[in-house]
Amino acid sequence: MKKKLPPLNWLRSFEATARHLNFTQAAAELNQTQAAISQQIKGLESQLGTPLFNRLPRGLSMTDAGKAYLPVVHECIRRLNTATDEIFGQGKARLLTIRSSLVFFTFWLAPRFARFRERYPDVGVRFSSHIWTEEFKGESDMEICHGQGAWPGMEADRLTWDELIPVCSSVMSNGGEVPRTPQDLAEHTLLHVIGYEDGWGHWLDHAGYPDLKFRNQLQFDTLISALEVARWGDGVALGRSSLVADMIARGDLIAPFDHGVATSEAFYLVRPANKYIHPHAEIFRSWIIEEATRHQL
Repeated sequence: MKKKLPPLNWLRSFEATARHLNFTQAAAELNQTQAAISQQIKGLESQLGTPLFNRLPRGLSMTDAGKAYLPVVHECIRRLNTATDEIFGQGKARLLTIRSSLVFFTFWLAPRFARFRERYPDVGVRFSSHIWTEEFKGESDMEICHGQGAWPGMEADRLTWDELIPVCSSVMSNGGEVPRTPQDLAEHTLLHVIGYEDGWGHWLDHAGYPDLKFRNQLQFDTLISALEVARWGDGVALGRSSLVADMIARGDLIAPFDHGVATSEAFYLVRPANKYIHPHAEIFRSWIIEEATRHQL
């Protein structure tokens, strides 16, 4: 039969007494009387069924049982203090850490983030980036990832509902002609981005050109690179509508023909399930979902 856990104040008294090896000094640290500390230690020893300290004429020493118990109690109290501070105390000032897909941050989040800062000037945020995320290492409070929306042990909020849109420059390099129909892609360099399930093959299949042969291709590990090469007229990239809308509106890119194909993949805001995270996480979550909803309208 398992022993009942001792009261927390008894364990705190034990941990402080073990560090000082003195009831009086432990009492001063915990703002209690020496008699109260001594009584709590006796209660703890009685419940555990073994002495934790040897009472000596000139102080205390720890028994073997006390020495074995101390590291566990010390670590538990340390972790409890840290968690309490992070949730309810000084930890509230800790920066909210968000790890984001680099392409999503560059083309979607960064242009909108001034609105977040204007509304929540006291919320500090630290961003880091990734190209592809295969696992969550607990180094951030929340992550923005691309995929099907299912990550074990995580909760995900969908942020985009994209169509795949071929995009290129209005002026192609080497005097080439801008493609006017999907068939014209055969004469152009297609810019592929590895890692996406829905790429050029998906678009060509759903657009009705599964057997189209094209002249050349280049591969990239991020859509940022592909879009930049497309912007300079050196090929046709397959853009995600949520990421290229502003570039098309500015004239940095054009969509040479109206033939969007829906993709099953999306960008998601992802966070650990059933685990407390940063106090400001819900503020950011509510804001970015609001922005994503506005983008759909």
